[in-house]
Amino acid sequence: MVFSILLTGCMYPAEERVENQIPDQVQLDGVQKAVEDFKADTGVLPIKNRDMGTDLFIKYPIDFEKLVPKYLANPPGNSYEKGGIFQYVIWDPENNPTVKLVDLRAADAIRDVNIRFLATKYPTYKEPISTYVYSIDFKKLGVGKEITVSSPYSNNQLPLVVSTDGDVYIDYSIDLNLFIKEHNLTPTPGEDIRNLLIEAYPVVPAYSLPYTVDENNEPVFMYDPTKKE
Repeated sequence: MVFSILLTGCMYPAEERVENQIPDQVQLDGVQKAVEDFKADTGVLPIKNRDMGTDLFIKYPIDFEKLVPKYLANPPGNSYEKGGIFQYVIWDPENNPTVKLVDLRAADAIRDVNIRFLATKYPTYKEPISTYVYSIDFKKLGVGKEITVSSPYSNNQLPLVVSTDGDVYIDYSIDLNLFIKEHNLTPTPGEDIRNLLIEAYPVVPAYSLPYTVDENNEPVFMYDPTKKE
């Protein structure tokens, strides 16, 4: 739980201009080119070091100090470094290094719940969603209403869930179900359907558990802590 509180990139600067709160393709393209040029010159990616156990979505944050000013005039305006809400990261660094975004407001919401869990000493489990994932009893946390996260993919407010390990995650089931239905998709059971969002959007579904589909083609958690390596 302590590790979860110390989420990468949380506590972003207070400057919250509207243009700093939305993905911008021009800025993404600019950073992508800078990353590719840096790698062509140095043979490595301009990333910060992270622990091997770090969530894959936030494991490779871009180190703008390595890019500015030679490859990029300044960090993007919507980046954490410039007061924005996004952490710029590299996705799939070994095969196809692609610049993606992590919405840091999600990290703030999770940190808030984790701090409240410290006060209750244990996570306040409510209803089981799957064998190892539960909804959160916010009343026991002394919260007037459920803490949610604004979806980077829709107008939905996404709930938070807690695993039997005591870790808090964002539940992207609503958005995944909507995406599958809107695009008339039939994913193969057992595959991680979060990849659908990664391929379609610039923002990655960070701080989440794996999902697949059930026999009704609906998203379900694909998480079993007993099978961890």
